[in-house]
Amino acid sequence: MTHAGEPKIRGAVVGAGHMGQYHILALAEIWGVELVGVVDSDFARAERVAAPYGARAFRDHRELAGLVDFATVAVPTEQHFAVARDLLETGAHVLVEKPMTSTLEEAKELFRIARQQNRVLHVGHVERFNGAVQELRKIVERPILIESRRLGPFVPRVQNDSVVMDLMIHDIDIVLGLVEGEPRKITAVGSSVHSSVTDVATVQIVFDSGAMATITASRATEEKIRTLAITQPDAYILLDYSHQDIQIHRRAAQEYTLNRESIRYRQASFVEHLLV
Repeated sequence: MTHAGEPKIRGAVVGAGHMGQYHILALAEIWGVELVGVVDSDFARAERVAAPYGARAFRDHRELAGLVDFATVAVPTEQHFAVARDLLETGAHVLVEKPMTSTLEEAKELFRIARQQNRVLHVGHVERFNGAVQELRKIVERPILIESRRLGPFVPRVQNDSVVMDLMIHDIDIVLGLVEGEPRKITAVGSSVHSSVTDVATVQIVFDSGAMATITASRATEEKIRTLAITQPDAYILLDYSHQDIQIHRRAAQEYTLNRESIRYRQASFVEHLLV
């Protein structure tokens, strides 16, 4: 954080497409940050996007060397590794849009370079910072069953990344953060609907703690659904991302009635609502 009289932190965004423009807008609104540059292989687009913020346009990210303290990488996934590597090696801190890289080996190499350069490397898993998810972490204690759904219509601009790398990656990240222990067994199925890659997928994860998670993602569903349901021994928790609403169902009492005609069972419960 900068204070009055201190120089601003100099930043740039590499990639002036749909996601890149979100990052540009966010940086422009952060006090203490100066948006120095916008980089895009389409130089005309870089100029057009940079102009309203008084930033310089660049065609190549390597031109940022020595000009910025940090940069956000929002280019197509297959370019993440090379761009982030170059920026780290010039001494910049880097935020990479998800998915971080195309392969695990590339991701490990980027973190190796970041450690070597003593730079911060972070991945844009924005759902971690969703207020509802942060509140959820305070509630969930011992999950035994997790059911996640992230469904929505197809967006033509996203055709190179599968639905797993495009959408489900958020939910995998959240689930791994909620469950203690390591995945013991993973099964997955998926299919292509509107593109040449997977548009619908379901993944089942069994953890060594015994917890189970089913994660479904779709970009072939005409209704937008974003929910996360968690069962634990004392409660059922339902998070609706769209409404930032958490419902907590807790068991209050049980009553069995036994007579000659029938066995009757009644369960009372109460529901808490948290609006985040």
